[in-house]
Amino acid sequence: MNILITGFDPFGGESVNPSWLAAERLDGSRIDGHTLVAGRLPTEFGRALETLRALVERHNPCLVIAVGQAGGRDRISLERVAINIDDARIPDNAGRQPIDAPIDPDGEAAYFSGLPIKAMLHALQQAGIPAEVSNSAGTFVCNHVFYGLMTLCRSRPGLRGGFIHIPYLPGQAVAHPGKASMALDDIVRALTLCVQVALQTGQDLKIAAGTEC
Repeated sequence: MNILITGFDPFGGESVNPSWLAAERLDGSRIDGHTLVAGRLPTEFGRALETLRALVERHNPCLVIAVGQAGGRDRISLERVAINIDDARIPDNAGRQPIDAPIDPDGEAAYFSGLPIKAMLHALQQAGIPAEVSNSAGTFVCNHVFYGLMTLCRSRPGLRGGFIHIPYLPGQAVAHPGKASMALDDIVRALTLCVQVALQTGQDLKIAAGTEC
């Protein structure tokens, strides 16, 4: 069976996007008898979901992990919930900037991740990789894709999926004083571990990983 790992093209003035570099690095690798295939999504509302749907149709994966850049975060962020809203602070790569627009006017207000995020958190921390459960994937194209992915999972029996945010690379952080970064090798190691946990975990762990505010 295939596992689809997606990343985005650069946006917001960046020349690279670590989410795609990491996904590309994983393309063709094997984990527990599954083949990882990478797909690059445009950082564009609408077209990103069209591309994702086409990739799912082409590769028929049992698991989809969408990955995005969250510049400024200092650890791997395992996203818990996708919300049904587009509210763009900056334009996407096609110049679109939806504000307070539902992703699906007929859809649910929100969907929870289909990934065992607590088990992933535990495994990452045990491996010495900074990680957290995040309760907001933002309202830009990352959340747009996350919500669309969870909608897609509900229409395809047996498909699971979720979203993971990653920090800047060190080379990017040079241009953003005070912002955290993570080496690409560590990001790839983290995503590999997340795939392994997703494949091996039937029921998620019940451990505290919430926030007060």
